[in-house]
Amino acid sequence: MLKHHKWKLFFVGMGANLALIASLAVADLKVLAEINWLDVLSEGGAAMLALVWLGLILHSRPAGRVTQYLSLGLSGIFLAGFQDLLDEFIRFPEATRWDHWIESGCMPIGLVLLTLGIFHWHKEQLSINEQLRKRERLFREHRCLDFTTNLSGADYLRKQLLQALPEHRNAEQSLALLFIDVDNFREINRRYGHQQGDHLLQSLSELMLLNIRRSDVLCRYAGDRFALILPNTGRVGAEQMASELSAAVQHFAYKTHHEDQSLFQSVSIGIAVASSDLALADSVETLIERATISLLHAKEKSHDNLHRAA
Repeated sequence: MLKHHKWKLFFVGMGANLALIASLAVADLKVLAEINWLDVLSEGGAAMLALVWLGLILHSRPAGRVTQYLSLGLSGIFLAGFQDLLDEFIRFPEATRWDHWIESGCMPIGLVLLTLGIFHWHKEQLSINEQLRKRERLFREHRCLDFTTNLSGADYLRKQLLQALPEHRNAEQSLALLFIDVDNFREINRRYGHQQGDHLLQSLSELMLLNIRRSDVLCRYAGDRFALILPNTGRVGAEQMASELSAAVQHFAYKTHHEDQSLFQSVSIGIAVASSDLALADSVETLIERATISLLHAKEKSHDNLHRAA
C-alpha cells in the first residue's frame, strides 16, 4: 500500500531535510552541557510517534480524502516536533524567527487537518459498519447466498415477499419492489471477460448496499438483475430511491484489472408498488410481473434515448 503514497513520504522527508539544512546554515550547535535531554526525549519521541502513525496510516489505507487529511495532519505535527527537537541541539540567533513559525504554525494546522481526517474517518466507519450489519443479517439467517455477490437469490426474494405482502396489507402500508438491471452488461462480458463482469456485479452490489436503508432487502434476482424490496414505501419514495441508486451507479468508476481505464455504468430500474387495498391486492407473482414490465419499459426508454442521442 505504501507504493501508492510514496510522494507523501518523499515530501515529508524533503521538508525535514530542508528544515535541518536551513537550521545548520544559520545557527551553531550547542555543547553537550547546554542540551536538556528530557526535552530531547519528549519532543523527539512525539515527532517519532507522529512519523510512525503516518507510516501506519499510509500502509493500511488507500488514497482518498480521509487519507489525505490524516497524512497532512500528521506530517504537520511531525515537522513541528522535528523543528522543536532541532532547537534542543542548535542555538539560533535572536533575529531568526522562521524556526518559531514552523513550530507554532505547523502544529495547529496539523492538528486541525488531523481532526478533519478523524471526523471523516468516523463517518466512513459508520457507513462500513452499516454495510457489515446488513451482511451480518444475511449470514446469521443462513441464507443460500449467491457466490458472486454474497446476496440472496430469487427464492429468498419470493419468501420475503410472501411474508411481507400480508403484513403490509394488514397494516395498510405500501410496499415497493424495484428491479434493477445493469445496462449493456453483455458488452462488458464480451469485451473484458466473465471474471471482470462478476467483479463489476460484486462492486455494484456493495455500492447499492451502501445506499439503501437497513430495513430494505437487496437480492440478486438473475444474471445482471437485482431486486430490492422497500418496506413502508410508496410510489414517491420508490422513485426517489431509484433515482438515488441510478445516480450512485452513474458516478461509480469501476477500474478494470487489465486496462488502465474507468468504466462508468448505468442501470434501468422498474418499480412496482403493492397496494394496501384488499380489492387490488397483489400476489408475489403479480408484483414481480408488474416490476418486470416496468423494467422492460424503462429499458426501452433508455434504448430510445440512446438512439436519439446517436
